[in-house]
Amino acid sequence: MSSSEPNLRNKKLSAVLQRAIEQTLSRGLSDPRIRGLISVTKLELSQDLKLCTVNVSVYPQEHEKLTMHGLKDATPHIRRRVMDQIHIREMPKLIFKLDDRLKKQAEVMELLAKARSEFKDGTAPEPDAPEPDEQTTQEGESP
Repeated sequence: MSSSEPNLRNKKLSAVLQRAIEQTLSRGLSDPRIRGLISVTKLELSQDLKLCTVNVSVYPQEHEKLTMHGLKDATPHIRRRVMDQIHIREMPKLIFKLDDRLKKQAEVMELLAKARSEFKDGTAPEPDAPEPDEQTTQEGESP
């Protein structure tokens, strides 16, 4: 058995688990706290395949906190539904974590778009430069 086989198995299982979790979440859960668009952004399996960290993003942002509480409470139910889909001997324990990388990326893109439009309009702010009066006053002062 080569050293690449466990990594390949880990990658394949990660892909299958991610697809099954996405399907379970897209079909909806009966918990009213779980609302909005939930996307699985990343899935990390431990080497021993006993622990699975599921990073999710929630849109709109105002539903994040309540949805995460609902997902944490619904984890045993989600785990059971995923087990029924993929028929695995030992299902890893699921841990849901909020992934805010997409939110940060959207904020950066929004700021870039704003800066670009200001530059095109000619209303871009000037870089901070010392006033001419301040420069002469500071140079003219004695130590």
